[in-house]
Amino acid sequence: MSGPLRLDASDPRFADAFTTLVEARRESDDDVSRDVTAILKRVRAEGDAALAALTLDFDKHDLDTTGWRVPREECQAALEGLSPELRSAIELAATRIRTFHLKQKPVDSDSTDDAGVRLGSRWSAVDAAGVYVPGGRAAYPSSVLMNAIPAKVAGVERLVMVTPTPRGETNPLVLAAAEIAGVDEVWRVGGAQAIAALAYGTDRIKPVDVVTGPGNAWVAEAKRQLYGVVGIDMVAGPSEIVVVADADNDPEWIAADLLSQAEHDPTSQSILFTDDTAFADKVADAVLRQINVLATGETAGTSWADNGAIILVADLMDALPLVDRLAPEHLELAVADPEPFFAKVRHAGSIFLGRYTPEAVGDYVAGPNHVLPTGRRARFSSGLSVLDFMKRTSFLQCTPAALRQIGPAAVALAGAEGLPAHALSVAIRLDH
Repeated sequence: MSGPLRLDASDPRFADAFTTLVEARRESDDDVSRDVTAILKRVRAEGDAALAALTLDFDKHDLDTTGWRVPREECQAALEGLSPELRSAIELAATRIRTFHLKQKPVDSDSTDDAGVRLGSRWSAVDAAGVYVPGGRAAYPSSVLMNAIPAKVAGVERLVMVTPTPRGETNPLVLAAAEIAGVDEVWRVGGAQAIAALAYGTDRIKPVDVVTGPGNAWVAEAKRQLYGVVGIDMVAGPSEIVVVADADNDPEWIAADLLSQAEHDPTSQSILFTDDTAFADKVADAVLRQINVLATGETAGTSWADNGAIILVADLMDALPLVDRLAPEHLELAVADPEPFFAKVRHAGSIFLGRYTPEAVGDYVAGPNHVLPTGRRARFSSGLSVLDFMKRTSFLQCTPAALRQIGPAAVALAGAEGLPAHALSVAIRLDH
């Protein structure tokens, strides 16, 4: 197996090489976009018939035989069938996620300013939300909790889950998590066609207002194309982790952290910044040793060889501007005192502070959401939150006295913009 990219910030060619790394594209191509466009058009035109045909093609089962919707009783049975240890783990995760997201609920505002104008904003949940939960390689109960719980905390009344069930087989952990999280409907459909069903609606599946959740390149592209028809959380790409680590770390720990994302998919990316060449070599050796014993070693090995990088800097603080350019999904600051580093980082989806905070704990039980921006989108977007399932409505109220005070300025501005009806709608009240 070839090793990852090795860069040294002191090399005269480093700037160009690092720019190439930053700008490398690991997401969907034009073929995916064309395929998704065709699928969306088909679902919009044919509805349930298209869902049935595409499910038969991709997931190899007949929805009329296996059942379109998973009954609530099956979800309850899945929960009851868990081992006590696993049920306790899922319930702990759900409790911590719920507690964290409850603190995100926004507060309405209502006040009267010096001109006597009442101003404010009111927050309300969307009526219905859809959660996509991957199947196949990535059937994760944690994704159910991270998407569904914020929706319910926001106050969403109808929460719909879609998930592919290859050959009709459901994942009991996913169903158990859906029961714990309070999902109202579970449908056995996946892929771009499931996103289309949530956005457009079919005879069976009523449309929703917001769609969230991770998926493969086709799912991500479907969300991108349907934004505007329906709200989305983000367009998620391959997983990423950046680790900033000094030589006082155990190289085996850091290797495991890098592989925690590499094992997701061959297109995932893991990058190490360090200020010690010998430590960098030890981590690289540890990665190869661990790959050889991981059940996911083939996937992790491809990811590490094709997309991984080890970057040597003279001082770890020098890594931070480079980290900001990468704007990674996950950032670990594996140093004794992470606070000075934390203070200087501007762009990252989620940051893990200190040697005892591996990214993986955030994937499951810490509380903050693990649905995070990828592909450098942390420069301008945030992880999934309660706010993704809510919208803000502003309101205002003028008394006659308040309108007399601010109205003339509105009339002047409307006139300057050449909109006489705007001006009249204010002026006619002033005359009265």
